[in-house]
Amino acid sequence: MPSLTATIVSLVIALAIAAFANWQMRRPFDKRFLPVVPWLAVQFLAAVIVLIMAAHLISLLTGTSFGHRY
Repeated sequence: MPSLTATIVSLVIALAIAAFANWQMRRPFDKRFLPVVPWLAVQFLAAVIVLIMAAHLISLLTGTSFGHRY
């Protein structure tokens, strides 16, 4: 299980990648960095990682694990 530091670092990196992909999607096609990269998919995967790391961060800070509801 990742520690608090690893969780925060992963969260920040995923946010940065999502912001970069969003910026690339908003640029004209001919001025994009690596125009063949599917930036929407990159942004989606980064957003999924952000959600997972945010849930893990909440579970680390509260001491309650997700998934055990009964």
